[in-house]
Order: sequence, then C-alpha cells, then structure tokens
Amino acid sequence: MASAATRWPRGSAALLLFVLASIGLLVAFAPAWRSAEAKGGLPLTAPLPEEVPPGVVLRVGDPVGRWVFQHNGWDKKLPFRIEWAEITGGPDVTEAFHAGVLDVGFGASVPPIHAVWTGIPVRIIAFREYADRTKRQAYVFGIAPNAKIRTLADLRGKRIAFSPSQVQAQVVIQTLKALGIPRDAVTLVELPSSIGGDVYANALASGVVDAAPLRGDLVAQRYVRKFGADGARILPHPPFRDDGGNVYVPEAALADPGKAAALRQFAHYWGLAQAWMRSHPEELAHGYYAGEQGLPIADARVMAGYVGNVAVPRDWTGAIAYQQEAVDTLGPETKRPRIDAATLFDRRFETIAGDAALSVQGARS
Repeated sequence: MASAATRWPRGSAALLLFVLASIGLLVAFAPAWRSAEAKGGLPLTAPLPEEVPPGVVLRVGDPVGRWVFQHNGWDKKLPFRIEWAEITGGPDVTEAFHAGVLDVGFGASVPPIHAVWTGIPVRIIAFREYADRTKRQAYVFGIAPNAKIRTLADLRGKRIAFSPSQVQAQVVIQTLKALGIPRDAVTLVELPSSIGGDVYANALASGVVDAAPLRGDLVAQRYVRKFGADGARILPHPPFRDDGGNVYVPEAALADPGKAAALRQFAHYWGLAQAWMRSHPEELAHGYYAGEQGLPIADARVMAGYVGNVAVPRDWTGAIAYQQEAVDTLGPETKRPRIDAATLFDRRFETIAGDAALSVQGARS
C-alpha cells in the first residue's frame, strides 16, 4: 500500500483518518442496533402496506432530490414527513446507516453490496441508468501530470487510487482485467473519494497517485482546467457499464410497516423526479446548481446534463445483471463472499418508480 503523507493536501490526511476511524467504530457497534430494529417487523415477503400512519418520518440522503421535491411541491403532498440529509457517497451513506440516522441512501453499484459485506442488510427499492449509456461513461481515468501514462496500458507499475466501498473500485479492477494487467503489477492506494469533494483530483495533482477514476462530469473537467497546463489529462476506460444508480434502504426500515408504506410513495415520487430532471435541465441548472450550489451557469449545465439524462427501467433484469457483475468483479479481489445480486433487490418496488417516470414524464403536477 503506497503512502505519501508528506505530499498530501493540507487537512485531507487527518480527515481521511477520522472518517476511517468513525466507520470502524460504527461497524463494531452496528449488529446490536440492527437486530433490535428488525426484530418482529413486517416480513420482506409481505405485500407493501398502502396506508401511512400519522407521525412517520423518512430520513433521506439525496440533496438533488430534495431540491426537486421542494421545487415541485411534492414534499407537501406526502402523508409523511421527509427529513433531508446532505449525505452522498457510499462511505457516508454506510456510516449513516450504521449509526441509524438515515432511512434512504443513493449510491452506485458498489455501496449496497459493500453494506451487505460489512454486515448491514439493505435492499434496493429503485434503480436508474444512463439514457445514453452507449455514448458516455460515468467515470474516466484522471492521469497525474508527471505520471508518464500515455495510454491505460501504461498503468502497469503505477499507483492507482482505490476505494473498495465505491464504484471507483469496480472501474479500476475491470479496467485492469480488460487490459490484462495483474493486480500485483500495480499499487492500489486505498482512498475514499467522498471526503472533501475533489480529493482524487487533488491526490493526482499532488503526486500521491498516478491515476484515479474521476466522475466524468465537472470533476474531470475541473481537473483538466486546473492542471492541464502541467500535463494532467483524462482517459476513457475500456467498454463496460458504470452508469447504474440505486436507491437503497436498510432492511430495518422495510420491517417498519409505516416506513414501508412511506417508501412505496417515496419511490413513486423519486421516479417522477428522475423524469422531471431529464425534461427540465435548464430549470435544474439555474435553480439547484447555479442558484443553490453557486456554480457558474456553464458548470451548472454540465451537472444538470450529467444527472438528468437518465432512464428508470420497469424491469430490473438488466439492473440485477449489472449488480452481479459488480459483485463478481470485486468479491474475489477484496476477499468477500459471493452474493446473489437478485437478493439485493426488493422486487415489491420493481415497477413503482419506472411507472411514475413513464406516467407524466416529470411534468409538474
């Protein structure tokens, strides 16, 4: 495992240690909380309740979704209250689930799998994918200015950022396999990408790693803008899927009949939100990314296009295959047991978000 603390951006190393220590403590104390919450609840095979009793609260980590719900007034129509949390990224959602402070998280392929591997039973209740996934990749490889990497074949012998609880790990392993590069021919530098925003871009620029998977949105564009003159560049990875996104929840939330009924309605409005974002990119760019996040409008449009051009399938066959590929890619590499990806999905929810997305195409209701 490579280490380069002396070249690390100020403050990032201490933050990384704090996050890793927090996750470790929460994992240690999580089992008692889980078993107490799930005991005697609604069976996962029972029909979803339709009536939401008074007083139900869902705690949801989806900052963009919050803005869309509130902008359209959907949160006012719900017979339950949503407490929105500014929580994104697999490690942070996992930490929040462990702490019992979150009911709904959003993540790419790996976070739900990693949650199960670390002892948190979760289920996927909604899935989205790129509407144009044959034309773009969710992640690209950022190359450090002085790494002497012209093509991905040059990764052999290099240091690559690696986060085993995030989709970036899948991107790295699948890339190495596609190129025929053994894992022991590179150095994987374990580093969560969600601590401090552009942490992978900073790690590249400061020479901590030679290559790192960057989100193919504003993160990659900013990296090239800031460090391109020094030799920074990006490279696409070999052809494979990296575009899926999951809404996933702890089984403890599904065991609560009131929350299960609320999740049924939440999944419907989440489907509406995906369709609305696809059909209202300018409104999303101006209202959320520029108006609330403070981005220049050009950058706001990049982000709105990145998150908004998605589809919500009614049939999860492809989603299950996508998740299984992630399991089978990372399991052997991280010494984790094989999971049947179908068991990650709560198929009582399968058509809810997709039907909603198709019903009105996100028109304001």
